[in-house]
Amino acid sequence: MELFTLSNGLRVVAEQLPYLRSVSVGLWMHVGSAMERPEENGLSHFMEHMVFKGTERRTTRQIAEEMDAHGGQLNAFTARDCTCFYAKVIDEDLELGVDMLSDMALHAAFLPEELEKERGVVLEEIAMDEDSPEDLVGELLNQAQFAGMPEGQPILGTADRLLGYGRDSLVSFRSRHYAPAECVLSVCGSFRPDQLRGLAEKYLGSWYNQVQPPRLGTPQPLRAQRIWREKDTEQMHLSLGYPGYPYGADEGYAAVIMNSVLGGAMSSRLFQRIREELGMAYSIASYPSSMEGSGALCLYAGVSPKNALQVLEEMTGQVRLLRDQGMTEKEFREAKNQLRVGFLMGLESPGSRMQSNGRRQLILGETLEPDQVLAKIEAITPQAVQAVTEAILSAEPCLSVVGRGAEKVAKSF
Repeated sequence: MELFTLSNGLRVVAEQLPYLRSVSVGLWMHVGSAMERPEENGLSHFMEHMVFKGTERRTTRQIAEEMDAHGGQLNAFTARDCTCFYAKVIDEDLELGVDMLSDMALHAAFLPEELEKERGVVLEEIAMDEDSPEDLVGELLNQAQFAGMPEGQPILGTADRLLGYGRDSLVSFRSRHYAPAECVLSVCGSFRPDQLRGLAEKYLGSWYNQVQPPRLGTPQPLRAQRIWREKDTEQMHLSLGYPGYPYGADEGYAAVIMNSVLGGAMSSRLFQRIREELGMAYSIASYPSSMEGSGALCLYAGVSPKNALQVLEEMTGQVRLLRDQGMTEKEFREAKNQLRVGFLMGLESPGSRMQSNGRRQLILGETLEPDQVLAKIEAITPQAVQAVTEAILSAEPCLSVVGRGAEKVAKSF
């Protein structure tokens, strides 16, 4: 892996996989919903959409047709602590990928007529999430855990906020948050290092903008908060939230092992007890999440309303059992192997490697070779996992509920 920095402060992290014919390219910006002021919530995500709607050199149609003509892929996503624009092309089209991403991110035109059309698209996306109870219960849980903090803001923003954003809002937001010193170009796949250096300088080297670096604190997730949304759905959707570890924390590896035993796999305790033994849920799982400065552990179940309270009791019962009695040697060994094998399988995807390298460099200012990650996994002990288990599962959880009778369930639990 190679890391170099352009004269304007933009970092380039490059990992060669010469046995491939493709290359994945990602342009990472250090801004997401957790860096937004309350009055600009949703602008990171709106920006992500608007860069596809034309630049100073390309129309919306030209962006789509030029990439399609070369058989490439172009996409983007917004998270709470970053925004990423990325492309996958064959090696001979690396310049197209770097050119396209830099043009979109740095030179989006924000044409008024395109803005109005894309506003409608994002409003539909917000409405779609509102109509998806699985997504909604997770968003509500995040609001409950980080109430009153930037981390609790929805990534998409709200319809009311979105309706108030014009071209000036987008131009101002870009000038205050997009800067080379807060950007990483991550490349993984088949390329020539000298070619990549030349392309980085050609398309990104003349970009200058200084901003105040975003720095998130270490918010403490709230405990025992209850939040609900009445919805006319057949199922009731439940989510319990515990504290977690921030992105990059060494304890995160042990937390993944604990999560695998609790609810992160088909052999997990939650899945076996609630789905296989009791037959009370089709979807039942737990998953850790992490971002810059904070993290969480979430438990989710979709159940019949009549079984909601019993399932919540079963979920918290399994939490207490794991916290107080720990996991068996067999559970530890198998969960640790799941983590190791999952990491090794992820190495087969240049897109996954590009994302891992880019985000780690953007947020932590470091890179890790695969052997270093494997060494961290190998060093995890049962004692370390138990310490993490007790630290996370000793907290009183937050609860979010979506469905018919949601308020009654939330207040009764």
